[in-house]
Amino acid sequence: MRRAGIERLLPAAYQRACVPGSVLWALLEVMEGLHAPDEAVLAEVDALFAPYRAPGEMVAYLARWVAMDHLVAAPRRDAPLPLSLSRLRDLVAHGAHLAAWRGTPDGLRTVLELATGVTGFVLDEPPDRPFHLVVRVPAAVADQVALIGRIVEAEKPAAVTAEVIVDPAPAVDPTPAVVDPTPVVAGPVDPAPEEPS
Repeated sequence: MRRAGIERLLPAAYQRACVPGSVLWALLEVMEGLHAPDEAVLAEVDALFAPYRAPGEMVAYLARWVAMDHLVAAPRRDAPLPLSLSRLRDLVAHGAHLAAWRGTPDGLRTVLELATGVTGFVLDEPPDRPFHLVVRVPAAVADQVALIGRIVEAEKPAAVTAEVIVDPAPAVDPTPAVVDPTPVVAGPVDPAPEEPS
């Protein structure tokens, strides 16, 4: 609050006594200075709750608000987050959508894709094992199997068992493709035959 705004809140006798150089004037100047940091925070308070504008520490806090606390839980307070801040921002931004689809194959697939930044997760329910889910993980994110396991355990329906399997990397054929060595020679183009009249 500005000094003039604080002065307007005072009784009329104090307002008349508040002249430059007076003790009351100096006191109101100090009050204005003390309010300035808090008012700066309040002016930008909406940024604290916007996942892409919030400070990093606040994003982890917001993840708890949208039921993604299993992704930010760490064994120690000083341990790093199990996923990058940009991935966590994406998950928080989609939190309402993900909450609506929690426990469904599409919801689980979406969480996995947002958390890893990779598409291609396959969810199978083997016909011979009802209430069992097989999550096939693309080879590109094989190093994140621990995180994927935590996500699957938290996002799957409670009555379903699950296993996470890393799909092997697609085999690359070591033999090069055979190219026909005969050159293609372009000759003159024959004009289209004329139609008889």
